[in-house]
Amino acid sequence: MADEMVRQAQRFVNEVYGGFIGMRVAEDGQTGWNTMYALTRALQYELRLPELSNSFGPGTLAALGEQYGKLDASNVPNANFCRILQSALYCKGYDGGGIDGLYNDRVKQSVTKLNADMGLSVVYPGSALWPKVVKGLLTMDAYVTVNSGSEQIRAVQQWMNGQFILRKDFYVIPCDGHHSRTVATAMLYAVQYTIGMADGVANGNFGPGTKAGIKDHPLSVGSSGTWVQLFTAGMLLNQRSVSFTSTFTSALADAVRSFQSFAMLPSTGQGDFSTWASLLVSYGDQDRKGSACDGVTRITPDRARALKAEGITVVGRYLTNPVPGGGAVPEKEIQSGELQTLADQGMRCFPIYQTFGRGADDFSYPLGRAAGQAAINAALDHGFKSGARIFFAVDFDAYDYEITDSILPHFKGIEDAMRDDGGRYTVGVYGPRNVCTRVSNAGHASASFVSDMSSGFSGNFGYPLPTNWAYDQIVTKTVGSGSGSINIDVNIASGRDTGQGSFNAPRGVKSDTRLSPDVTMAMETDVGKYMESLGYPLDGGLRSYQHWKCFERTVTAHDDLITELSLRHNMRKALIQTTAYWEMRHIAPDDEAAWAAVILAFNTTRQYIRDTSTGIAKQRAVTLIGAWNHALDKGYGSGQPRRNVAVDEDKYNAWKQAYDSETYALTSVALIHRWDIDGKPGGDDNSPALRQPTLGYTDQEIYEVLRRYQGPGEPAFSEAKKRMGLYYVMEKYNSISRNL
Repeated sequence: MADEMVRQAQRFVNEVYGGFIGMRVAEDGQTGWNTMYALTRALQYELRLPELSNSFGPGTLAALGEQYGKLDASNVPNANFCRILQSALYCKGYDGGGIDGLYNDRVKQSVTKLNADMGLSVVYPGSALWPKVVKGLLTMDAYVTVNSGSEQIRAVQQWMNGQFILRKDFYVIPCDGHHSRTVATAMLYAVQYTIGMADGVANGNFGPGTKAGIKDHPLSVGSSGTWVQLFTAGMLLNQRSVSFTSTFTSALADAVRSFQSFAMLPSTGQGDFSTWASLLVSYGDQDRKGSACDGVTRITPDRARALKAEGITVVGRYLTNPVPGGGAVPEKEIQSGELQTLADQGMRCFPIYQTFGRGADDFSYPLGRAAGQAAINAALDHGFKSGARIFFAVDFDAYDYEITDSILPHFKGIEDAMRDDGGRYTVGVYGPRNVCTRVSNAGHASASFVSDMSSGFSGNFGYPLPTNWAYDQIVTKTVGSGSGSINIDVNIASGRDTGQGSFNAPRGVKSDTRLSPDVTMAMETDVGKYMESLGYPLDGGLRSYQHWKCFERTVTAHDDLITELSLRHNMRKALIQTTAYWEMRHIAPDDEAAWAAVILAFNTTRQYIRDTSTGIAKQRAVTLIGAWNHALDKGYGSGQPRRNVAVDEDKYNAWKQAYDSETYALTSVALIHRWDIDGKPGGDDNSPALRQPTLGYTDQEIYEVLRRYQGPGEPAFSEAKKRMGLYYVMEKYNSISRNL
């Protein structure tokens, strides 16, 4: 809702400072960061700083303190300076007394209330604005509870402000009743100041000095003072039901035992170091022994014995390695015989699925469908039995809006893929605390594997451990020696997931066979569901062909041919099926009209007027000629003449053959893939060559093959991500057929 006084503040900063501060703001009456940035720049302009910035940093703070100290009715340099302060008060929800340039009684009342809301009434009594308060005023932080904030947490925030604001590196923190990264950092500073660290030594990090100081101050029933206040603050910030108090009571000891039990800490009921560490940083006490681990190295018998000697009984291993050849971590994927080694040693394994997952662009509903089906296929290949929980990775510091816009739809896609497979496996989530909590609260995951080692992630700093945590990743270390030496990430295990201790025989890499008649109906249904999830209705919508027709012409009717092409070119049938089906689903009436025009023009003028994509696989003449000529050069193509892309008749004949013959078109799909794999020499794509076709292509290689068929630019890149999901649905049923 627009606020008229905020609108006047925006108009003021535009009219007076717009030509000097390098920005203007929308006069919409809504407070936002841009308005606060503009007011900050206006203040810097009045302070005559040589460079203006959106940040109210040390230079601005120092200049304000040196030039004016505190600001009040007797110490505001000019009317516009006062108007900046009045505008900021309005943007913060306080009465600015009119934007009249006067530090009047209404301004004084508002500043007095602001100081009280910040918890600073004792330190900064009266109606003066001190530099750190001005800094807080020019942020979007709230100093009253918002969005159902906790009054207890607000009391903690106000207390910390009042207790530590005079320390050099402590600034006003929000008093909104919510934990956050800023509040978590402030807690560390508060602990360091209470330990006795000097300004400039205290740094907000959980380092050796902080750890030693905490160990020197254990708490138990009967303890009192600032240390207990800090401890109960930490409990509250981790969403434990305690009172903010300076006395360690028996009731507090009971709440501490509850937290310790939840976090798998020794249940002492005391404020010991391990408990403090879990309250202050996501990874907690890294000297703890974990009963689980994950890693990217093959578990050999010697390494398994070393892990058992360390007390580890459950190991997380990756279902796939997206990098061709394994890259820098060639053993990231579960290796042949590895699961049996674990079983022989009485150990268990939980599966992890990760492609790249290091940015929001890698997450969407279609990619989630693809990931779900790919993980199912890989889990079956390795021998995981029904009931296993697969942890899908979000390996980056996702902001809240990215979780909403990308990650939640992605996990909905995973969930739908699992459901359509019959629910043989369940879904877990790996990632920062906020990701795990939100994905789980949305109902898309039943357990969390928390990447707590990344304590600096905004999604960890200031968020409690998810209630459904199964594994808590806390430190990387090397265990064992000699042939048993192995580098692992140590995980604390809650017992909510225990992996599996026995496995089916691995399916192994097998050549494709004809589709079993028992699977084709289910395959058609699943393909249709996936396309519907992307917005392609079964009846074709505005496009020319219905789903059933496309499936018949590109999958079942030519299954013998596609199987033969797969064997001849050592490529999965799903690559050919996916490309052909996808292209046929995209044929529209405009395409068919263009084809008719090409045929009419050539029959009339003998000219090839337009190289439009034609046939069930939508192929252009230039592409067909390039792929077939390349195949003839390499010796894996036959039965077609060499053609010249500069000759209209040659182009038309290749084009017309794809238009007339589904056999030719499907054969050409395989040859175009081969051409693309070789880097498309002589073509319009400068992509490097891939590995020669293999039945063990990685996700990255499959994506590249599918992408290159469509072209070197957009929409090929984004569309290929959608094709990946279709590929894995196709591959699911090809895999079933070849393993019967």
